[in-house]
Amino acid sequence: MADAENRPSNFIRNIIDADLAAGKYPTTHTRFPPEPNGYLHIGHAKSIVLNFGIARDYNGLCNLRFDDTNPEKEDIDYVNAIKNDVSWLGFKWSGEVCYSSNYFDQLFAYAEELINKGLAYVEFSNQETMREMRGTLTSAGTNSPYRDTTPAENLQLFHDMRDGKYKDGECCLRAKIDMSSSFMCMRDPVIYRVRFAHHHQTGDKWCIYPMYDFTHCISDAIEGITHSLCTLEFQDNRRLYDWVLDNISIETRPHQYEFSRLNLEYTMMSKRKLNALVTENHVQGWDDPRMPTIAGLRRRGYTPGAIQEFCKRIGVTKMENTIEMGVLEACIREDLNESAPRAMAVVDPIKLVIENLPDDHIEWLDAPNHPSDESMGTRKLPFSKVVYIEREDFREEANKKYKRLVIGKEVRLRNAYFIKAERCDKDEQGNITTIYCTYDETTLGKLPADGRKAKGVIHWVSASHGVEAEIRNYDRMFTVANPAAVEDFTTVLNPDSLVITKGYIEPSLVDAKAQQGFQFERLGYFCFDGNKNADGKLIFNKTVGLRDTWTNNESK
Repeated sequence: MADAENRPSNFIRNIIDADLAAGKYPTTHTRFPPEPNGYLHIGHAKSIVLNFGIARDYNGLCNLRFDDTNPEKEDIDYVNAIKNDVSWLGFKWSGEVCYSSNYFDQLFAYAEELINKGLAYVEFSNQETMREMRGTLTSAGTNSPYRDTTPAENLQLFHDMRDGKYKDGECCLRAKIDMSSSFMCMRDPVIYRVRFAHHHQTGDKWCIYPMYDFTHCISDAIEGITHSLCTLEFQDNRRLYDWVLDNISIETRPHQYEFSRLNLEYTMMSKRKLNALVTENHVQGWDDPRMPTIAGLRRRGYTPGAIQEFCKRIGVTKMENTIEMGVLEACIREDLNESAPRAMAVVDPIKLVIENLPDDHIEWLDAPNHPSDESMGTRKLPFSKVVYIEREDFREEANKKYKRLVIGKEVRLRNAYFIKAERCDKDEQGNITTIYCTYDETTLGKLPADGRKAKGVIHWVSASHGVEAEIRNYDRMFTVANPAAVEDFTTVLNPDSLVITKGYIEPSLVDAKAQQGFQFERLGYFCFDGNKNADGKLIFNKTVGLRDTWTNNESK
């Protein structure tokens, strides 16, 4: 067991500590139960870190169980993506992957038990009628005309449902609880429905499928789960969770505890709405780096450590709140500041000619891969007569606050020499096309003998060795902090959430691995996408800027 003093503390862990101290359980057994109807997002990461973290810290167990009771919306590709995401985040589930479909035979038998006890009945009313009978928050529901059908009749009807004698939606099985309950979930909820759909695990064996609220608690009990953790929207459903287990012959009794879900600014956590972004082509798939999915964050350059740290910082409470995007970005910025090697890239290039160098001059300079970690070694940078710099790093004239290249002034090229701007060429529209400079050959790695200082330091890439690349600059997906509150979220999509430019990268970056992160000096953190564009150019995705400029802009 991990040292208690070094473990995070929250109300769920306090409950676990008390249960273990009282001998209620010999150890902990949690589970992460996603529905395979989409990719996992950052909200699921909070649950993953909570459930698997408890298993790790208490030397307990944590199952990965797929809640696969709705085959019409599920897909094996989602199953594989979810397993990959959990593993990538650094967690290993206990034993084999579990599926709720593993228990379909047992679930059917427990439904039969409820029927035989007079606690479930087959309903033939249509959905609209059932909705009317359910009542409202201020008025009780009314009993179904099928509610008093005998157990023997209901058992035969339920078997007929299983045997395919009824069409989709023609009937369902309902629990017989209390139509006057103040909890809507207890007003004779549906626990089985007819669905002629192929299942990714069971094939065409079944044409009836259990509902989540019936399946979940029984699956927990079958697997020996001790602490069943879910988000607050299932708080009322705990009554149904307990009712099902109270009324079937199963010995293991897990308990459900609820915590607040993660709400993050400028994103949505509804898988239905995220699916709409994908299917309506607002993004380029579930792993688009603008998506809050774990796959999207990974492709954008986020690391498992940064996501785990984010989940640690936001904590686990029962209080609903919305987390600022800056909290997530601070975690990856801090992670990459320590771990990302430095490199140089120019994303808005302008040509700079060093006139006092020979045309064929090539000099290989040593540059550190990290300014404060010598163990990361050095790399070679080619220095030539013609280099690219950022267009914004040059002005013909500027005031004293401008710390970059100006006609008649000197700057240092990063890891190289002092250069002095002499003149520039322009096109017919007055745009600067080429800058002409001279360099001081005595200033490599040191100041000039006369003690003069450069106005600033700018990055650069050799024109003869630089590799053309596609630079993808990502911003917030939406223009408002809470897009889920907007009736049509497509009206608040940020048109500048992706801006693509052509840039040049230093040659060492051609050996980058997929999703490997770098600090492009003075620009921000970027990662190699792992793919090339249609022109065969490497793609680099911007992960996050060097500073949180967004928060500062919001406050203005």
